[in-house]
Amino acid sequence: MSETPKGFDTLAVHAGAQPDPTTGARATPIYQTTSFVFDDVDHAASLFGLQAFGNIYTRITNPTTDVLEKRVAALEGGTAALAVASGHSAQLLAFHTLMSPGCNIVASKRLYGGSINQLSHSFKNFGWEVKWAENLDSGSFKKAIDENTRAVFIESLANPGGIVMDIEAIAQVAHEAGVPLIVDNTMATPYLCKPINHGADIVLHSLTKFMGGHGNSMGGAIVDAGSFDWAASGNYPMLTEPRPEYNGIVLNDTFGGMAFAICCRVLGLRDLGPAISPNNAFMLLTGIETLALRMQRHSDNALKVAEFLQGHSAVEWVSYAGLPNDPFNNLKQKYCPKGAGAVFTFGLKGGYDAGINLVKNLELFSHLANIGDTRSLIIHPASTTHRQLTDEHKIAAGAGPDVVRISIGIEDPNDIIADLNQALSR
Repeated sequence: MSETPKGFDTLAVHAGAQPDPTTGARATPIYQTTSFVFDDVDHAASLFGLQAFGNIYTRITNPTTDVLEKRVAALEGGTAALAVASGHSAQLLAFHTLMSPGCNIVASKRLYGGSINQLSHSFKNFGWEVKWAENLDSGSFKKAIDENTRAVFIESLANPGGIVMDIEAIAQVAHEAGVPLIVDNTMATPYLCKPINHGADIVLHSLTKFMGGHGNSMGGAIVDAGSFDWAASGNYPMLTEPRPEYNGIVLNDTFGGMAFAICCRVLGLRDLGPAISPNNAFMLLTGIETLALRMQRHSDNALKVAEFLQGHSAVEWVSYAGLPNDPFNNLKQKYCPKGAGAVFTFGLKGGYDAGINLVKNLELFSHLANIGDTRSLIIHPASTTHRQLTDEHKIAAGAGPDVVRISIGIEDPNDIIADLNQALSR
């Protein structure tokens, strides 16, 4: 495409792609191969030495995956992206690039339960610690940061509660401390929120969710904003010190604004190996083409459902930033003006047992551990996704015993509401 700036909907269809030069195929082909033939010995040497971009082995690069990476980077407004096997893989590689034993991540307590588990337990095997910001305000993050902090981590729209984080204020606190802000933008997608525009340095995605949108393919992404000065503090040696694996190249000096994404690829993905399959990359690309249409419908439907639940006698409370009386509505207007997304929580007056019974009695909704599908989905987090957490952590994460999480699909909203109504009535 020409250099003229394109709209979001156009980028979602075209960014990173062009007709196949050999066959003329309009859709991006699935390059289902493990490896690629080199032009000659010098070409191979330049690829292995990071002196040229190209394909060596599908674990590291693949033409189908390359289109996906360019498209996600374009939609988020980043300099480069890396696509990997899952959202958890994206988190692993991002933190692997930044962390050393004894360092810590300052994180919001309002995170997906699996992320809380990853930060609290799995990362300890690497000697990485986590410090939880006590509250959602930027001051809580500032208080938690110390000399060993290497990153601040939040979600733009927090899972499961759908609350909106004050990205700009938290970014300012992180930057004052000389550390990058990492924002998981899975729930919002770049259609609803662009964290980089508000100060985020790295954006992560579980592409499995709304970006792919159809519940059929796993994937994750890391987007480099190209804005952070990795050399300023001396705390990020993987980026700023000579790499013996590549004849002493300093990645920050060589690749500038895309150094972080390159580092995640050539020092993380290369050795840790959570590669996305070309077939999944193709499926996710296809899903992204309709991202704008789906996210608007998701958000419109979710608002109607939230309004219905707010007025139902069996419901104690509803947490959805799209509601005018929600405490996060002002932040929603700033960061997500097109809508508050599809996922939110509500509490039932009957508590834990009522939540389980509601799930049992629904017919249109699917009971499963996922969000972002075209179909409406439901789960009781305290008994499923957040079951491994302590009661204290469940409540802090917005997954107390009375909490039900729903991901509203793109079905007719009247049918969604009717199903909830019959189940609540029973």
